[in-house]
Amino acid sequence: MLFVLILSLMAAFCSAKDKKPPDTKPVSSCPTCNGGQTGMWTYMTCVPGAPGAPGRDGAKGDLGSPGKAGTQGPRGADGKKGAKGEPGIQGSAGQKGQRGDKGDRGTPRRASHMNWKECTWKKDDHKDSGLIYNCDFVKKYPDTSLHVYYDGNIGIYNCAGCCSRWYFSFNGAECSSPGTIDGAFYMRTSTNHNLHRHRHIEGHCNNIQKGKVRLGFWVGKCVTGHKLADAYTGWHSRNRIFIEEVPKAQQ
Repeated sequence: MLFVLILSLMAAFCSAKDKKPPDTKPVSSCPTCNGGQTGMWTYMTCVPGAPGAPGRDGAKGDLGSPGKAGTQGPRGADGKKGAKGEPGIQGSAGQKGQRGDKGDRGTPRRASHMNWKECTWKKDDHKDSGLIYNCDFVKKYPDTSLHVYYDGNIGIYNCAGCCSRWYFSFNGAECSSPGTIDGAFYMRTSTNHNLHRHRHIEGHCNNIQKGKVRLGFWVGKCVTGHKLADAYTGWHSRNRIFIEEVPKAQQ
């Protein structure tokens, strides 16, 4: 601290000396200081002071003018899909379109309950060959099939190696599409065999004409070549023939 005070006094002294009128006498006592130390006196050396501490930052300058726009950067990656937005307002109805062409005529509806019939009878029939019963039916459409079945009690008796066949006919002829609807019953030996059992014979027949159809239920000889049996139809029970008009099966 003392050193800084001395330097300050020397600087003031040198400054006062400079303000005096120039001395006409030659100055020989303050020669040029070596090494750039000009103004040093022999009797009081004037040494430059140490650099002062940096001053504080000045006031902030005025805002400069905006710079030019830079070049456009590359496109960034796509962001994540946002949440679903609220439903928008329903738009107005569009103009009515032109009327379309008329479509093809559809196939008439043929539910199973639309056209069916059931014939029943109760009779003990001892016939070995021939017609058992006829059931007439009115078919409404030309391209439908007939679903038929027989339910009742039938049996064979009093023979060995014999066979009887029960079958349906349509207007006097057996079904050809997809095939005959029948049931064959064979007995190898007759020892104490007098069996009467409930039987079921069922099938479909195609290509039957529209209109009245006479469905016949018959009994006769088997196509196997065995001798005709002693047949029995409807033993103490009701016989039943069912007829139903249905759509044709898929091909």
